[in-house]
Amino acid sequence: MEAQAPLPLSNHAIKELYESQAFSSSIPSNYHALRNPDEELQQEDFISEEIPVIDFSLLTGGTAMERAEVIHHLCMACREWGFFMVVNHEMPKRLMDEMLDAFEKFFNQSEEEKNEYINKHVLNPIRFGTSINNHEDKIRYWRDYLKVVVSYKDFRF
Repeated sequence: MEAQAPLPLSNHAIKELYESQAFSSSIPSNYHALRNPDEELQQEDFISEEIPVIDFSLLTGGTAMERAEVIHHLCMACREWGFFMVVNHEMPKRLMDEMLDAFEKFFNQSEEEKNEYINKHVLNPIRFGTSINNHEDKIRYWRDYLKVVVSYKDFRF
């Protein structure tokens, strides 16, 4: 296979790059991935451990002992995994479904429409991108992200 010229460092979103078929079988050199996304996953690619689960109801209504245990598990999940799943959070399913629909609509917009939210200040409540800092980073991550900061008190049920 012949070497492929790297794509220019622009604000191209991964979704648009993939859909444009701008590359044939390899990830452009200025993008990072642990594996080629077109390669078939093997059994050893899967983690055998379960994602940490945090029971939010025990943080807000459990006994002092239960709250301490949940906080300990929360700290461990953050330190060892970097993320966790929250259950018993009392968020209505309708709201979660509406959020997923909104994210899908966002990512299905044109690149120009999404670029309104790219390269915003790190503290802005809405940011879109493929890297931490699209103007400075030499390497991009093989993913798009949309960061939306909201407060639970902002929701009306």
